[in-house]
Amino acid sequence: MSANQGQGAGESAVEPSGTPPERSLPIRLNVDDSDSPSDVVDALFLGRFATGEQPHALSTTLDRVKPAATLLPGGARLLRAAKDDDRSALLAEGEGWTLLVSRWSRGADVTVTATDAELAERVLKEATDGAADEPEPQPENVTMGFWYVSPRRGPHRTTRQIGAGTWDEIRPNYTAPVAGAMDRLMAVTPEDITGRLLLLHGPPGTGKTSALRTLARSWRDWCQVDCVLDPERLFSDVGYLMDIAIGEDEGTAKGRWRLLLLEDCDELIRGEAKHTAGQALSRLLNLTDGLLGQGRNVLVGVTTNEDLERLHPAVVRPGRCLARIEVGPLTRAESVAWLGREEGVGQDGSTLAELFALRRGISAVGMPEQRAAEAGLYL
Repeated sequence: MSANQGQGAGESAVEPSGTPPERSLPIRLNVDDSDSPSDVVDALFLGRFATGEQPHALSTTLDRVKPAATLLPGGARLLRAAKDDDRSALLAEGEGWTLLVSRWSRGADVTVTATDAELAERVLKEATDGAADEPEPQPENVTMGFWYVSPRRGPHRTTRQIGAGTWDEIRPNYTAPVAGAMDRLMAVTPEDITGRLLLLHGPPGTGKTSALRTLARSWRDWCQVDCVLDPERLFSDVGYLMDIAIGEDEGTAKGRWRLLLLEDCDELIRGEAKHTAGQALSRLLNLTDGLLGQGRNVLVGVTTNEDLERLHPAVVRPGRCLARIEVGPLTRAESVAWLGREEGVGQDGSTLAELFALRRGISAVGMPEQRAAEAGLYL
């Protein structure tokens, strides 16, 4: 739709809602070249809500939207349409209501303002009814949540289907003591939970992340698994921490546990963390067995490359950890058995990342340069 057509639609549709959005805003907007057309659409949407003409607002987020879904209820009159590199925005209206659709990647935010709460709820339901696109569940996949702070939406959770093998399939990737410890962890049920902290530590490339994906699959009947993408911000932002601690539970099942995954948190839990991370360590511990975690079925999983001796004593004290597993390389004998040959295997064994690199034909010479690229999901 061209700019002229969009403007004409807005001019012809002002009667149902009274004042046009561009004349409702009781503030002056300063627009410069850093603002996009979508930003202007966002500002126009606030007009009728800000003046009190439409005092009721309701919104929802859809992580995956069907490509053909317009997210516009029947009879909607389009006022503005904008498309940027990373998102698009639609502003529409009807009798007594205004609607903003902000689409990004596969998802969308839909917000309605209306003259009364019942109308807002009805319009939002009509706009989003049947629009959510749920992928066909695959037996080898598990749904995992991802938390992050969005510049536009604040603390936000999205979900993805993550491929994960069964524990029986990936068990040979771990040295015998680790496999034994993982056997017990994979079989944990809510009745077995004592400590609230799960700690996986060891060198890069030993398979910590791969184990966590399989753990999410093993626990999926009773535990929702969420990965925090910005853990350094989580424990420095109280509002963000409270949003996650309160949680966003899937479905309506009562008593469902949640596992929050924090990867590569070396600076948070090493011995000098109290001095370098301020209150971050205290808040982590408070989430596991302090007041913040009381009444919430929350587990915290942390991965780190640090040696156990360098971790803060408060993190590893008895009773705090549900499991504390050092994930190390396979022994030389285990590595040779895994690879099927001795060539390239170190005298002290090899990490999982190194074995996969050797399988792909990468020599042990220059392995440090290749390791980051080849480790992939086996970090």
